[in-house]
Amino acid sequence: MGRELWLLCATLAVSLLYYLISRHSSSRRRRPPGPRPLPLLGNLLDLRRGNLHHTLARLARAHDAPVMCLQLGLTPAVVISSPGAAREAFTAHDQRLSRAVPDANHALSFCDRSMIWLPSAHPMWKTVRGVVATHVFSPRSLAAARGVRERKVRDLVSYLRGRAGREVDVKDVVYGGVLNLVSSALFSADVVTVGRESAQGFRELVEELIESIAKPNVSDLFPFLRPFDLQGWRRWTAGHLAKIYRVLDGIIDRRMAEVNDDGKDKHGDFLDVLIELTSTGKIAREYLTNLLFDVFTAGSDTVSLTVVWALAELLRNPGIMAKVRADIDGAIGGGSRGRGDEAVEETDVARMPYLQAVVKEAMRLHPVAPVMLPRKAVEDGVEIGGCAVPNGCTVIFNTWAIMRDPAAWERPDEFVPERFMDREVDFRGKDFEFIPFGSGRRLCPGVPMAERVVPLILASLVHAFDWRLPDGMSAEQVDLSEKFTTANVLAVPVVRDHLAS
Repeated sequence: MGRELWLLCATLAVSLLYYLISRHSSSRRRRPPGPRPLPLLGNLLDLRRGNLHHTLARLARAHDAPVMCLQLGLTPAVVISSPGAAREAFTAHDQRLSRAVPDANHALSFCDRSMIWLPSAHPMWKTVRGVVATHVFSPRSLAAARGVRERKVRDLVSYLRGRAGREVDVKDVVYGGVLNLVSSALFSADVVTVGRESAQGFRELVEELIESIAKPNVSDLFPFLRPFDLQGWRRWTAGHLAKIYRVLDGIIDRRMAEVNDDGKDKHGDFLDVLIELTSTGKIAREYLTNLLFDVFTAGSDTVSLTVVWALAELLRNPGIMAKVRADIDGAIGGGSRGRGDEAVEETDVARMPYLQAVVKEAMRLHPVAPVMLPRKAVEDGVEIGGCAVPNGCTVIFNTWAIMRDPAAWERPDEFVPERFMDREVDFRGKDFEFIPFGSGRRLCPGVPMAERVVPLILASLVHAFDWRLPDGMSAEQVDLSEKFTTANVLAVPVVRDHLAS
């Protein structure tokens, strides 16, 4: 007991000394405004309640600070909460703002092989981004996999249709369907039995691993404690990653064995491309598993959660739901593909401008990533909004606050798809009041797939079913409360008894 008490006191003493030195060394810099930090803890107590993006937005408003300074333990942070500040950060300092890697993601050298965490200046980051852009999300590759995506969306609708009269969590079903859509396009296999636990628990492992990123870790708040991994998050992450690697390595190894069998035909998917690149020495085998994992997980949440948020908003706004139905009916027309037929095709969606406006408004109002994965200043000289951002400082983009800025949007807290009917705004992050996929060099590479798949699933579900609220429930009673970890989730699920064939 005495040894543990001595260690605690020594840790606190070193932390206090480090805090005082860092405060003294930065006292002459012009730092952004923000709440006054406490010794050691900094502003951690200011963030302990509510959803993080709401709390950050409230603090920014209270201090009139579109660029706000926080102290997270011994880690300084700057929070960006306006389109103007985001524009300056991305256009002037994008290359100086590298990815801030949580300590847990150093497990099994994950961050050294992952496209998500590698620095954008790293040669391998450029290589894997190029591979993904050319062989997964290019127009040619997406066109080749169109039939797979449409088939998986039909499977999703058929599953829901077969559960008529039963209560089903729509988010859970859509997420499972999206995972199969992505896995089928990448390596020609389903990883989920929709409505049941996924094969080898893969889905559960991925969900837990993603959620772990948002867990507070003293190793990130007090960096000198990283070698000790006091909370065990690095060890926990290593265990989960090992299980995920076993599943993906098994898929890769079986495919590589097929390649050596002359009697086997190629599948024509992304995994075939990766194996060919490996055989020619263009990418090392050690990167294959991480690359497959990055692409597989990056877009699944975005697609499924955006569909569910859009459905919830349509239930809350029956007038908008009626306009969406009319838009879909107008694009599909009559004949054999009339009302209730689930076979909406991607080419149909291009003729549904109002539905696409609904998707954009859902992403604006309910971004799946309301707070981007943090950046870190890797050079001196970064200045945003006239305030210095010192080398080593974490930079947090509050996407939720940026896309609800009243200076950029009229009635910013209301669901108004019409605002996108007369406004040319895309998903590429060039219009800084609308950045659901980020911006700059770190723009999500899966944008081309998401802008095809989200409208396709939403149109298919709205077209196949008559969505309605339970008896006695008014539209105003639809609960749009949020639950945020690393993704922005509808707290009260949309269930299957909200619809009928």
